[in-house]
Amino acid sequence: MGFLSRKSKFREPVVEEQHPIVEELEEIEAAVPEAPEPDSSQPAGPVGAGDPPPPAVAKASSGVGPPTPPPAGEAEMTDAPGPTALDVQASGGSGGAPVVEAEEGESEPERFMPRDLLAPSRHEAVVEKVEPEVPVKSAEVIAFANQKGGVAKTTTTLNLAVAFAESGHRVLCIDLDPQGNLTMSQGIDPDRVEKSLYDVLVNDMPISEIIQKREIDIAVASIDLAGAEIAMSTKIGRERSLEKALKEVAGDYDFVCIDTPPSLGLLTINALTAANKVIVPVQCEYLSMRGLVQLQNTLKMIQENLNPDVRIEGILPTMLDSRTVHAKEAVEILEENFGDLVFKSRIRKAIKFAEAPVKGASVLKYDPQGNAAGYYRDLAKEVLEHESAQ
Repeated sequence: MGFLSRKSKFREPVVEEQHPIVEELEEIEAAVPEAPEPDSSQPAGPVGAGDPPPPAVAKASSGVGPPTPPPAGEAEMTDAPGPTALDVQASGGSGGAPVVEAEEGESEPERFMPRDLLAPSRHEAVVEKVEPEVPVKSAEVIAFANQKGGVAKTTTTLNLAVAFAESGHRVLCIDLDPQGNLTMSQGIDPDRVEKSLYDVLVNDMPISEIIQKREIDIAVASIDLAGAEIAMSTKIGRERSLEKALKEVAGDYDFVCIDTPPSLGLLTINALTAANKVIVPVQCEYLSMRGLVQLQNTLKMIQENLNPDVRIEGILPTMLDSRTVHAKEAVEILEENFGDLVFKSRIRKAIKFAEAPVKGASVLKYDPQGNAAGYYRDLAKEVLEHESAQ
């Protein structure tokens, strides 16, 4: 017949006759025994007239005469070109990639389904090798704390920091005391400071914007810090404000030394939360040593709730007057109760400690060859040796 309309195709009965390509299919099946049986649920489409057989089929059927083309009328009855019966048979009935006879010593290529053409197979996904993270060295943060005032916290913070710097370390000092004594000790007037730690803790200003360079780098304080605790009272995560601010510069320094106010309020809690170690300056007097019990209780609460890694690095006897019996007895009481936590170094009384801040300098710069400077160099050596022993 010639051209048939779409209507006549469905209305007139179709006589099933053996297609002339059946013999070719049987020969191909015998030549490729590894190929699975075609899926009966997917009928083979008609072969377009003049369509050349796929290369894979041509190879598999070498030695056999060329396939007989179907009548032109049947080819013209198709609405759109589709896969040929040879394609279906050669691909294992899946409509996917053609199967090529495997050479000796080679494995047959994996067959895939049409759905594999729509999206990448999860089995073929490339898994990137995760490189282990190289730990970045961060600064050792030391807080100098004692709720009693006048025990040489500021003096110890500054001079120990300068002694670290003399040893070749990068040091940052943080003045967390609203009195601003550490800031003044470096020749900076706290009343003329435009940006201070208040802006860092309350307004989340980057700490790098308030650091000034003197003998060592110093994050300055101002009298505004006196109102910081009230301003931070409604802030979420207020105990970690300083810890978060230090992350910006943690890789720029080897040591961060924090001078705290003479109280156990929110500012001191911020310092203890951010610190790895605590050095406790203690005046060699009875009343000064009583504050250690309360500091220990506060530190225990910090360890349980905020910073489990913080610990007391040591207790430092300061303002020691070896001429008095009371001072000697105070040191003995410290050693009996705290043992190895008490530093071997002793900070004795010296007029140079009072004179150096007037010049806006540390005692190591003001009187580098004096006994007062030697006390803190010995302390720095002891701390660094203990650091290297861990």
